[in-house]
Amino acid sequence: MAQLLDPHQLEQIERDHAKGLPARDIVEIFRPLGVKLSEATFRKYVQVGLLPRSRRVGRKGKHRGSQGLYPVGAVRRINVIKRMMAEGLTLQEISRSFVCFRNDIEELERVLDTALARQLEELQARDLPQEMRRSLERAMGEARRDGKRLVRQLELIASQLAATEPRAPPADGTGG
Repeated sequence: MAQLLDPHQLEQIERDHAKGLPARDIVEIFRPLGVKLSEATFRKYVQVGLLPRSRRVGRKGKHRGSQGLYPVGAVRRINVIKRMMAEGLTLQEISRSFVCFRNDIEELERVLDTALARQLEELQARDLPQEMRRSLERAMGEARRDGKRLVRQLELIASQLAATEPRAPPADGTGG
């Protein structure tokens, strides 16, 4: 099995590329690891809903056009997809898992990030005693870590559920 990105590498990539990455750069991140991922495969993952669509971002300079940037979270998602495939799951099974759960998990991440960003803004806008400020900063850091742990746990549960088949309805059609 090819080597995948570890949590520290993923966090570093997310810090370094918070505004997003073009598909070719994401593909290049995985190449040195021996992970089979081409731009065509990347596009297929987008088409079947495993990865989010890009957003168009204009380039500086006259007549430079725009490029598609994918959320940096796509790197983490590809890592999960490749891990699930190595565990023997099909794209259909992975897709079912992502369609059922991934959008909810991503929404949770967005809500947590927004709430923490607003609280940080509010903290910075207030004139607070130093001790209180430090205490609130520690609490916010702890909340951020707890949120990341929750998201990782939900992703793990989703991948485990994707590895199982849904219960077949009863033959008599009673639904229970």
